[in-house]
Amino acid sequence: MMHAFAAISSAEPVAKVPQVKNVVLVHGAFADGSGWRGVYDELTRKGYRVSIVQNPLTSLADDVAALRRILARQDGPTIVVGHSYGGTVITEAGVDEKVVGLVYVSALAPDVGESTGDQFVEIPAPPEFVIEPGPDGFGFVNLEKFKLGFANDTSDADAAFLRDSQVPINMAIFGTKLTQAAWRTKPSWFIVATQDKAIAPKLLRKQATRIGAEIVEVEASHVPFVTKPKEVAAVIEKAAQNSLKAVK
Repeated sequence: MMHAFAAISSAEPVAKVPQVKNVVLVHGAFADGSGWRGVYDELTRKGYRVSIVQNPLTSLADDVAALRRILARQDGPTIVVGHSYGGTVITEAGVDEKVVGLVYVSALAPDVGESTGDQFVEIPAPPEFVIEPGPDGFGFVNLEKFKLGFANDTSDADAAFLRDSQVPINMAIFGTKLTQAAWRTKPSWFIVATQDKAIAPKLLRKQATRIGAEIVEVEASHVPFVTKPKEVAAVIEKAAQNSLKAVK
C-alpha cells in the first residue's frame, strides 16, 4: 500500500489548460454596444472580464482600430465576439496575438480579398431587411420594417428603442476588402439565428461551414444577443474554455 501510494504521489501532475477570462464584444451595423448588456451580465456574473467596443461605423479601418484599442487593454488571452458586420471587424483584427478564439453571432466572416458586401452576392439579404442610404453615404434601416427585418422576436418597446437609437453606417464599408482573416489561424464558434431576417440563415450556415467553426443554432432573430443572452453567453463561455486546447 505504501509503495503504491508513493508511486502515485511522485507522478507528474497533469497540466491544466488555463481558462480564458477576457472577452471583447463587438457590435455590428445600425447598433451600438448597449445591446450586449444581457450577455455582459451573464458573463461578468461568472467571473469573466468583459469589454465592449463602440464601433464608429465610419470605415472598416476605424472600426478595426477601435477593436485594437480595446485589445491593447486586455491582460491576457482573449475571446473576441462579433455580431453581424462585427464579424468582419473581428476577422480583420482578430489576428492580434492576444486573441485565442473567435465567436460569430449571426455574423459575416469574409476571407482575405473579400468585402462584407461580397458575402451577399449568391445569397442576398431577406426582403424584410431594407437599408436606406442617405445623401452623405451613410445608411439607416428602414423605420417601418426595422422590427421585422432586424429584431422580430423582441418586444415592440425594445424594437422601438433599437430602431430609434440605431447608428448609421458608412455604406462604403460594405465594399472594403479585408487584408486579414483571423479564422484561418484561430478556432471559431458560430451562432446561427434560425429566424434571422437580416442575414439569411442559409448564408450564416454557409459562412460558418466555410471557416470550419463549431456551429450552434439558436431560435432567434438577427439579435440573439438581445433576446437569447444566456444561450449566446454559453457559446462564448465554451469558446473561453476550449480555445487554448483547440488546434487550427
